[in-house]
Amino acid sequence: MLILLSIFHVLVLVGVIPSDFIWGGQIDGNIKNLYTLEIISLAVTIMFIFITIIKNRSLISEKNVKLINIFVWVIFAYMLLNTLGNLASGVSTEKLIFTPISLLIAFFSLRLALEK
Repeated sequence: MLILLSIFHVLVLVGVIPSDFIWGGQIDGNIKNLYTLEIISLAVTIMFIFITIIKNRSLISEKNVKLINIFVWVIFAYMLLNTLGNLASGVSTEKLIFTPISLLIAFFSLRLALEK
């Protein structure tokens, strides 16, 4: 799901997906603002992908397990807050499509965080 989300951000950046579907519809044609927000979102999503891969594949030493677990809890918290933001969005498309996706990613993150 995170990979699909990163593809979505790229599609927004290249103009395939209109910007009025995201950010609560508040981009208002400000391309510089759109690029800034989307590049940050893409970077965060890619970071979440790497953290998830590291956690799933146990590619970490014992001393770094706690740090990765903290990062997975951060992903969970971030996705919960993102879900609330999507619920509060004035854009019905964002609310209807991205709220369940954010909630599902939050659930998967919680499951991953609870694994030992």
